[in-house]
Amino acid sequence: MEQNIKDALEKIRPYLQRDGGDVEFVDYTEDKTVRIRLLGHCAGCPHAQATIKGGIERLLKEAYPEIGCVEAVG
Repeated sequence: MEQNIKDALEKIRPYLQRDGGDVEFVDYTEDKTVRIRLLGHCAGCPHAQATIKGGIERLLKEAYPEIGCVEAVG
């Protein structure tokens, strides 16, 4: 599952990079939580939570419905 998540993040990454940001996979937990780290401009962006929930989480859950949620870590 971790490799599937990493592959999906590779598809999302260009959209974040064009705004000066990036995303890094951190962990996939036993309770089906994907942990990511936002980098660059995304790390301090006031819209980061919307990017995570409305963008990254939505796309990952569409591809892999077994994912429970996506959380950012510092």
